[in-house]
Amino acid sequence: MRARPRMGQLEPVLPVRRSNRNRLPQLLISPSLLIIAAVLLIPIVYSLVLSFSKLNLSDQSLSSVGVDNYARMLSEPSYQKAIGLTLLFTVITVTLEMVLGVGMALVLNQNFKGRGLLRGLMILPWALPGVVNAILWKWIFNANYGPFNSLLLQLGVIDHYHVWLGQPVSAFICVLVANLWKETPYVVLLTIAALATIPNDLYESASIDGASAWRSFWRITLPLILPVVTVLLITKTIWTLQTYDLVYIMTAGGPQNTTQFITLLVQRTAFKYQQFGLASAMSYSVSMLCFGLTFLYIKMFLRNDTQAGMRTRPRGRRLVS
Repeated sequence: MRARPRMGQLEPVLPVRRSNRNRLPQLLISPSLLIIAAVLLIPIVYSLVLSFSKLNLSDQSLSSVGVDNYARMLSEPSYQKAIGLTLLFTVITVTLEMVLGVGMALVLNQNFKGRGLLRGLMILPWALPGVVNAILWKWIFNANYGPFNSLLLQLGVIDHYHVWLGQPVSAFICVLVANLWKETPYVVLLTIAALATIPNDLYESASIDGASAWRSFWRITLPLILPVVTVLLITKTIWTLQTYDLVYIMTAGGPQNTTQFITLLVQRTAFKYQQFGLASAMSYSVSMLCFGLTFLYIKMFLRNDTQAGMRTRPRGRRLVS
């Protein structure tokens, strides 16, 4: 029999073989990792290789062309126009969404009767599928029986029905309005959640110091919701650069290619003209643009985020307007 250790004597610890149960987490997530690799990583790597190659559809063979696809892309007038329209659409849309979203969130954050109902109704446009939203707005701006024409005609603003989706400037504005109506509630939702985390003591201290509402917004509200605003800027910029279904259903890129954004051009280059290498190069130019803008947002708005709480604390009369 094994001798028991005496009082005050420690029992020697024998080495224990590592159990296979320690590998259970890795085994459980391995199917998900394989699915992610198959769905995301493999197409990303293949499209990167394709952007430096020419695909022969007859035998599905690839021949390397170096950076010729990127050089051709930059010299294409259609690409230059599409990327310019996409950037213009993104700048206007994201700016209006952030301004309107934050403003509506500040209003809905106040205590008033019916606030819960308005918050619920505000979510409805964002909850609609993108295709349904596009069809809805295409029907609203219809030249023959659209309610927008009927409303303006009854108000006396116009004297005859207009083809809003058939004119270059008005078609661009219609797509812009449809995108604003759907995507702004997302900004409102996250901004309301960020405003709920701000202590009321900060506003009470600022009010005692004599700070105005505008001064309190710039010195307290905006710095404390800046991380959420930065995330919204990043996500909304990426999503707007990738706008496809809305413009495809409403205008199909017309008229005169004034709403042909880069995503629609990539789709046509690949599947209509069957130039897959050029289309892959265009896609990666958009990806590089997204990475660049994301890095710029982070450097601009989050470089001093660790000191935001110290800067927004009311001290003395610093918040007095």
